[in-house]
Amino acid sequence: PYFPFGPPAFKEQALMILHTFSIFDGIGIKTERRLWEEGVLTWDDLMDLGEVPFCSTRRLDIMRESACYLSEELRRSNPEPFASYLRQRDHWRLFERFRGGIACLDIETNGLPQGRGGKVTVVGIYRRGEYIPLVQGENLSAESISSALKGVKLIVTFFGAGFDIPFLRRAYPGVEFRVPHFDLSFGARRLGIRGGLKKIEALFGLSRTEGIKGLDGYDAVLLWRAWRRGQAEALERLIEYNRADTVNLLSLAERLYSLLRESTGIERFLGNGRPVQ
Repeated sequence: PYFPFGPPAFKEQALMILHTFSIFDGIGIKTERRLWEEGVLTWDDLMDLGEVPFCSTRRLDIMRESACYLSEELRRSNPEPFASYLRQRDHWRLFERFRGGIACLDIETNGLPQGRGGKVTVVGIYRRGEYIPLVQGENLSAESISSALKGVKLIVTFFGAGFDIPFLRRAYPGVEFRVPHFDLSFGARRLGIRGGLKKIEALFGLSRTEGIKGLDGYDAVLLWRAWRRGQAEALERLIEYNRADTVNLLSLAERLYSLLRESTGIERFLGNGRPVQ
């Protein structure tokens, strides 16, 4: 068997992405579950597999070929193929593998629609324990965004697929987003958790400082306008607000990832397999 990260002691040590068969063409969630039920728990299990009643020999061969290719890309720590191979709703499955290369991203705007005066005011990026604020008129540009995201393996946002990323793409066409994207908003909805970022933060016990507690997106617009009128402290407060929006995404991602993994049912099939030699 081919182990991209060295042979694990037991199957249950495999990353969630290595349990993922729905990444292969023609394989859905139901078939993935059926494979787990047959004891096919990781991509490596495919290599010695004789036959499966509900999978043709041709399909198994294609899955093996894809598994070899994707295993090599994981070994190389190359995230780009997974942005297209994996359904957007399943990009969360890469969280463990690319945990060290995550960038949490959140933007603020002036409150107007794009095409009618709408502009990005602040881009907040949090990676490797550092928060980077990029501010309109100071250090925000396509080049500074690209530089801050250089080498990122996985982007984490809250409703970024519906707002932040499309807004940035239109505002800064030179910025490319070619890596997988774990959108916590949609991840939470799959778990039956509804509401905005602040509400969900509270559900998981994540707090904010008194200076920005209770602020929302509209307050961010007002703070930007106040700064433009000359109130220097308004920008400081806006950046503090964006910092919380951005930094808290990582803690929330960790909690949602654990629940999403549990929701697949994979844990029920682990722990019973023989040790892998």
